[in-house]
Amino acid sequence: MSGLLNGGLRWPRLRVLAGGLPLAGAFEADVVSNNHFAADRFMVGLAVGADPFALLDTVDRTSIEIEILVSLDDGAGFESLITGEADRVEYDPITGTIRLEGRDFSARLMEARVGESYVNLTASEIARKLASRHGLLADVQATKAPVGRLWEGNHQRSLLDQFSRAATEWDLLAALAEIEGFDLFVQGNTLHFRPGDAAPALPLAISEAGSVRLERALTLAGGIEVVVRSWHAERQESCEETVRRPGDRPRRYVYVVPNLTAAEAAVLAQRRLAAIGRHERMVSLEMPGELDIHPRGRIRLGGSGTGFDQVYWVDRVERRIGRHGFRQTVQGRNGNAEEGGSWSDS
Repeated sequence: MSGLLNGGLRWPRLRVLAGGLPLAGAFEADVVSNNHFAADRFMVGLAVGADPFALLDTVDRTSIEIEILVSLDDGAGFESLITGEADRVEYDPITGTIRLEGRDFSARLMEARVGESYVNLTASEIARKLASRHGLLADVQATKAPVGRLWEGNHQRSLLDQFSRAATEWDLLAALAEIEGFDLFVQGNTLHFRPGDAAPALPLAISEAGSVRLERALTLAGGIEVVVRSWHAERQESCEETVRRPGDRPRRYVYVVPNLTAAEAAVLAQRRLAAIGRHERMVSLEMPGELDIHPRGRIRLGGSGTGFDQVYWVDRVERRIGRHGFRQTVQGRNGNAEEGGSWSDS
């Protein structure tokens, strides 16, 4: 074993809080933690008989704030897996159970339509403003450039024009995060808008998993070429930037993005090349539950005796706590580009 699961999973315990108060009768929970600007999700099963007055009250509430915690009984206490709000309540009076489903607090921004222009604000100022609007703390790295521009007789080009597909506040932040090369997620009651961290990869042996699926996209195994083209309306000039990953039979990807400088197009091309290359190898493992692996983290897989023994970025962790113990499924994509893979400019 690699040591990730040393100590074992003795008696995992589940705790569910509603508005900060414990809910009796929680007998199962699923927590899905995502990457790629997606909301984390949860499901909680509650037995009505454990506390009939408190539990039946959840059926008639209009808002239920839920926190799910788990303890591995190792002396470290309980650790929070997710905090969010319920989107759906199901009550089964025959079995005497209630099922709550919901998302983390990123749902607040996903439900809010963009209703104003942010022409003279930077991306970080917008992130802080939206976090405050929805009662969230802000872990935001400062950016410098305003998202809107002024030209042609003080005509203001609004952010809604620049990001016409940004229908919600979350879509808007995701578009800005991609431009800045930032990560975007909500954890607990904090909105994070900053560059991702390259944390050390956790060693994980295949023997620690109950089932393993390893996949490779052969169409991405050879060379890759990414071209970014842009026409800058203010400067009245065009640019084209190309980056390549060496290899046989290169696949070509062309992106047309408005109003980029040559430097911005070059940066975007590198990011798109890295993103495409990360989907060459994918891994999915079902294993005992633990609390160290999380999206945006990395694992170093070993034990297959093949090229799949390498570093993977974690995209999704689905944890299930219930009558049958604590299990999880981990999905990842190869991270060798960040481990020193070679890209070449045109």
